[in-house]
Amino acid sequence: MDKQKQQQLFEEIIEQHKGILFKVARTYCLNPDDQQDVIQEMMIQIWQSIHKYNDQFKISTWLYRISLNVAISFYRKSATRAEKYTGLNVHLVETTLDDKSENERQLKLLEQFISELKEIDKALMILYLENKSHAEIAEILGVSASNVGTKIGRIKEQMKKRFSQLES
Repeated sequence: MDKQKQQQLFEEIIEQHKGILFKVARTYCLNPDDQQDVIQEMMIQIWQSIHKYNDQFKISTWLYRISLNVAISFYRKSATRAEKYTGLNVHLVETTLDDKSENERQLKLLEQFISELKEIDKALMILYLENKSHAEIAEILGVSASNVGTKIGRIKEQMKKRFSQLES
């Protein structure tokens, strides 16, 4: 692929799928500066890997894989525990204590629960909540579809236990 085609493909990919990059960065980084750093690193990795993209596969799968790998690497390198909390916690801080809606309360609990998961489980839940199929999640994360189903089942059980403890 010549440089001009590579540049054009890169720009199209970023324009059409930038939401994936932002979503993954917000999930793994609390600090907006860190989010920007991670997005920039994702773009570098996409640029460096664009010649390896196989158009027999969905571009979103390829992008999720790169984005999650970059975000997980950043997460592992974070120096302090405070930096390891996800951007999902930002929503908890931004919402006021006056929330009366049960749905909003449950959403906050879900966000809090996801923020405390291990990095691979967090990635799995992001994709699951995006309505990705088990096969798509497996392909993105590099695990088997049955493993995805098992992990989702276990996470749901943990969530049920956690929510039932909070309700009682």
